Amino acid sequence: MVPYLRITLAALVVVGPFACAQTSSRAGFDPSSDEDALTSPDASRPSESFGSTGDAGDAGAGDASFTTCAATAVEATRERRPVDIIWIVDNSSSMQPAVAEVQAGLNAFANLIGSKGIDYKVVMLSQRGTVPTAKRYPICIPPPLGGADCGNSATFFHASLDVKSTQPLEQFLGTLGQTAGYTATEERGSEPWSQELRPNATKTIVVVSDDNSRFTATDFETFPGGKNPSNSTTLPPGLLDPSRGDQFKDYVFSGIYGWGSATVPSTRCTYPDNTQPAAAGHVYTDLVNKTGGVRAKICDGSGAWGPFFDSVANAVVTTSRVACDVQIPQPDGGVLDPEAVNVRVSDGTNPPVVVPRVASATACGAAAGWYYDDPKTPTKVFLCAASCEDAQSKGGDTPPKIEVLFGCQSIIK
Repeated sequence: MVPYLRITLAALVVVGPFACAQTSSRAGFDPSSDEDALTSPDASRPSESFGSTGDAGDAGAGDASFTTCAATAVEATRERRPVDIIWIVDNSSSMQPAVAEVQAGLNAFANLIGSKGIDYKVVMLSQRGTVPTAKRYPICIPPPLGGADCGNSATFFHASLDVKSTQPLEQFLGTLGQTAGYTATEERGSEPWSQELRPNATKTIVVVSDDNSRFTATDFETFPGGKNPSNSTTLPPGLLDPSRGDQFKDYVFSGIYGWGSATVPSTRCTYPDNTQPAAAGHVYTDLVNKTGGVRAKICDGSGAWGPFFDSVANAVVTTSRVACDVQIPQPDGGVLDPEAVNVRVSDGTNPPVVVPRVASATACGAAAGWYYDDPKTPTKVFLCAASCEDAQSKGGDTPPKIEVLFGCQSIIK
């Protein structure tokens, strides 16, 4: 959902004079290619507003009736929002090799994400400890990610949870909500951990299991809350229930589990000794496919883990999002004219588009646009949801871009 990482502003870049139409009929246009959109007999601005160069033409003389304006563009520096990465690891006796791999590889995984400049936090949901029993295998994450004696750190929180083979998704939700049956004193529960999730961080969930979830992928996202269909415990609403707001919006689900076929979800993989895991984990396949996550086969053993950690880390980087609010810079001279500001967005694949200003967030609807924090004395520009999506990385070679343009009459929806 650590503080909300803002889009900060880079140095001013003069983009040269161009005229801007004062119109409410167009949701967006490309000023670099649309000649008609560059002129308007009504486009005007105070000569002392920020970005003004005083070169407006004479509105009463022939072609000069198309008033020109000089604009300055401020490009937003792309800064990613923080990410919360929640691992939930099955503690069944058959999971001993996988538990050892998680324990051995999680530090390198975190280092890879950190090396990309991402503000991350790892939450571990699994039984904590160093001493296995005949039926359960706990996890102890060593420093520097983990703290001393299997403890926590600034970037790591371990909620000790005995994860049952077919119940990871139920236990995820139950301990997240601390509902009946999932508190620290109960068999399926853990200490609270929802407080470790940061409001403005994106969410990645990683499951490690050799079985399938009895809770469906649909229920994981949309369960209304109430009695667990499988037992007498109580579960909170699913991840995408409206009551959660945007907490898990655009979350990514990844996993290493028992799948064996790219086309037949029920096919299990086969271990080198010709045995097979308990299930193919088709519920996890549903979630991986739905959210665009990555997966690996638990049967592939130690050779699968390095690439899997790398793939999850790269997916975290690729799907991390940037904030969609831009601080308006203080003008060096003159007076900032709120009516002479425009916003231009490029998604990195298409030409940049000037999007219209709307009155408020509620006026955005499903269309492109932007609005001020305060229309009378603005300090920030906020992108509407549609334009915010266009400001996110599409994974291509060219990053998306946001520019705030000064000096031209605002395009208003």
